Amino acid sequence: MRHRITFFHRNEHGIEPSSLKIHDRSLTGPDLIAVREHRITLALEELPAELRELLHDIHELHIRWSAPQAHDTLGPWNSRLPPGLHTFYTPQAASASDSSRLCTQLRAVFGDLDCSSPVESFTRLPTDRFSHSTAFQYFQPLDALDDLSTYAGLYACIPGDRDCRRWAHELGNAVSLDLSYDAISHVVKIAAVWPEGHQKLSVDSHPDHRTEVGILTPDSPGHLEDHELGVTGLLTVLGEDTKPAPVLFAFPSRHKDADSTFSSIFLQPLGLHPTLQLKIESSKPPLPDSSCSLHAYMTLPRTIFADKYQLGDELFLSSKNLTALRYISQPVDLEAPDYAMKLWGSSVLLELQPPSTEENSPWTVEIPLHLRYLSPAEGGYSSINVPWPAVFWACNTEEGTKFPNSPFDRVNLGFDGLFGPRTLFWHVNPKPEGSGVLKHQIKVPVLDTNKTKWIGTGTTAVVLVGFAYIVFKLASVFLKTGYGSRKPATESQKKKQ
Repeated sequence: MRHRITFFHRNEHGIEPSSLKIHDRSLTGPDLIAVREHRITLALEELPAELRELLHDIHELHIRWSAPQAHDTLGPWNSRLPPGLHTFYTPQAASASDSSRLCTQLRAVFGDLDCSSPVESFTRLPTDRFSHSTAFQYFQPLDALDDLSTYAGLYACIPGDRDCRRWAHELGNAVSLDLSYDAISHVVKIAAVWPEGHQKLSVDSHPDHRTEVGILTPDSPGHLEDHELGVTGLLTVLGEDTKPAPVLFAFPSRHKDADSTFSSIFLQPLGLHPTLQLKIESSKPPLPDSSCSLHAYMTLPRTIFADKYQLGDELFLSSKNLTALRYISQPVDLEAPDYAMKLWGSSVLLELQPPSTEENSPWTVEIPLHLRYLSPAEGGYSSINVPWPAVFWACNTEEGTKFPNSPFDRVNLGFDGLFGPRTLFWHVNPKPEGSGVLKHQIKVPVLDTNKTKWIGTGTTAVVLVGFAYIVFKLASVFLKTGYGSRKPATESQKKKQ
């Protein structure tokens, strides 16, 4: 197992190298204000048996989780996703997607998920158009990693490994998690990030593990390109180094901070066709000399959806400050109620249309959405959660620009597979008000179960009244004419006719 721990701090929060103490396979030092990342690389034989068996049937699996709480980004961790659990999956064989094993394991690790099997619950991704995308996608809102924390403490940590159990317990406070596996490398990579704050600087290494500790801060080496990030700091390999080694380097980073913000609200009144309004702080692209376009990437639970036919009208889009619907997952049933569906929902990529004025002032975008009919509930209302979208500028880099693997590269986020490999993403930071939570809670009117008994009683009464009316009319006819057909006409009557 390889374990890399990175502390990334602002320049003003640095610590003296002389304050770090290295003894055998441990490193200690003063607490520091930083963002912390743990990145673990595991071989298949180091995994529990049930996970090894599951991964043998998987060609590619990427799990991404983002917390619903707003947080600042720093250093190489600028990428944003709609809050929740995102799963991207490609089976070894097409028949494997019919199996429920993946969903069963996801529920065991992450808790109660509405997932039955990839073929039923996942949406298909267009791999013919985007060759670097996986075949299936799944999403579900998930507020915390408490179930994963418990699972890791029970099955991932060996008895007596206090550091592992402490790390597993701290997963409940992480703001993002990445888990990746592919059949080519046959390794599992896990990365968790904790938000900027006071971090305890005390690391111990297991004799059978390679542990690397980095304490880094932003820097600007000479000839730094737009797509690169420069850092400086100290690196230590526990068990090998007797003192921290100073480093200064730059690496490609496809995710950058656009240094602007946006907010999100639903316009009132909601109705069954709500409108999501995005208020964006700036209309200026981050790279004036590059070809950049602003996008919003949404993962909508099946309780709410976007109509691709409505979003195909150019005049309508222009009136909402939208340019085009660039992608929507398929299929999206426009009529089915929520309780009749098994698919998780739909993902949507919209290109936004910033105003062409010279003033760099806030502006708004309106995205029309539609609610599905939900199951009856007591009180006549049900609440649904709609995650905030991820908003970013997608900029083309110069011909020949490459993004080779870097220590902090983050790919397979869903939206990045919808762009070319040379795209640079500048993320607009969400800025919620009040609770600081990046999700909307909507109250949807539904059939009130407290009043459904009157529906049954009323229906029965109407049927009985209708039946009595029919019986009454039949009896009236019978009393007037009797039973059977009329008597045959006589000869004189025939002659008159």
